[in-house]
Amino acid sequence: MEYDDDDTRLVNFISGMMLGLAIGAGAAVLLAPASGQKTRKRLKKATHRIKDGTSDRWEEIADDVKGRVDEAMHGARKRFS
Repeated sequence: MEYDDDDTRLVNFISGMMLGLAIGAGAAVLLAPASGQKTRKRLKKATHRIKDGTSDRWEEIADDVKGRVDEAMHGARKRFS
């Protein structure tokens, strides 16, 4: 059951990071010295970069979890065979 703890921690960390990014982006918009149009353009670009990076990371996590589940299933089959 170690996997559950590690996976939960990883999901909590990433969720906290995403919340921090959202709060930081909101603060940046409110405190930005640039014009609204420039700020919106920069924010849109940053959002796309974050989205792409997050999608890639979630895919990595999903692959890792799938691998761990496959290993656990294989181990269980060996024990009960």
